[in-house]
Amino acid sequence: MNVNRQWRKGTRSLVAALLIIVVSGASVAAKERKLRPVDEAEKDASFKSFRDTLMKAIEARDTKYVLSILDPKIHLSFGGSAGVKDFKEMWKPDDPKSELWNELGIVLSLGGTFDTMEGRREFCAPYTFTSFPNDLDAFNYGAVIGENVRVRAQPNPSAPIIATLSYDIVRANFSNANESGGKSGWVEVVTPAGKRGYVSEKFIRSPVDYRACFRKTRGKWLMTTFIAGD
Repeated sequence: MNVNRQWRKGTRSLVAALLIIVVSGASVAAKERKLRPVDEAEKDASFKSFRDTLMKAIEARDTKYVLSILDPKIHLSFGGSAGVKDFKEMWKPDDPKSELWNELGIVLSLGGTFDTMEGRREFCAPYTFTSFPNDLDAFNYGAVIGENVRVRAQPNPSAPIIATLSYDIVRANFSNANESGGKSGWVEVVTPAGKRGYVSEKFIRSPVDYRACFRKTRGKWLMTTFIAGD
């Protein structure tokens, strides 16, 4: 009887130890998550050609071309804004200070993926929106969009470097990027190793930041969505 009890006790201890190892390993694996760039544009030559033309138009601030590729019912906000008229009022593309060119240019430069929505094929960008894991809170995490991105102890370029990240998904506080109505240029993050620091906003992106979707209608690619939030 004593031998059996000792055997059972030893077995339970071994199982408990194995569970601790498994759980610890899963915890580390969950922390070290990557989101590497994805761009499926070349899967459709017509879309690739269209996007190249659109990128050139953005660089040239060609308002006429951009307005010509808008879907008449383009979705612009979760508050009901839609259509070309609302697009003009929201983005003011003729204004030299319009943020349209910067925002749309960044969105398209970050690649994207094809999907089928409502029975129709569409391309959505950037990959940080289309490929972001569904099991993570999109408002509390962000994706590092570069290799060897420096994490600094304070939100300034001369602060000590406490870590480097490459395409990591990290906890991120994007609200800190805005201070007193202006932009600080830095996003507070928690690294996979648990270190708290700051990353330049140029190298990290929220999955619910601006994204754009495109569909081919009667042989022509049109932008059907340009929106942020959730």
